[in-house]
Amino acid sequence: MSVRRINRKAITRERHRRLRRKLSGTDSSPRLAVYRSSKHIYAQLINDLTNTTITSASTIDKAVSTGLKTGANVESAKVVGKIIAERALKLGVSTVVFDRGGFLYHGRVQALADAAREAGLKF
Repeated sequence: MSVRRINRKAITRERHRRLRRKLSGTDSSPRLAVYRSSKHIYAQLINDLTNTTITSASTIDKAVSTGLKTGANVESAKVVGKIIAERALKLGVSTVVFDRGGFLYHGRVQALADAAREAGLKF
């Protein structure tokens, strides 16, 4: 039996594949996909039936990044969650399916989700 070395990125990717078997976004309830890198956090609303992104927000957006010290902390994730919820509600989307992207529901991912809920999204 050979021992394989699997890095954390591969484990996250496999966890995301398992999640995506059950999660799918529709027109009435799109998928809120979250991706976090070491420097930024990104959120997208995706309609999987038409394979289109409805709206997005991230810490690299000029409107979001003003006033933020860095894009890699909980405060930045809260701002992105609030912005994505506001943009979704402006487009008439109030219910979403949360896709944590294989990341653990902890820290920045949880902060983004909580901020989106507080701003009016239901999931």
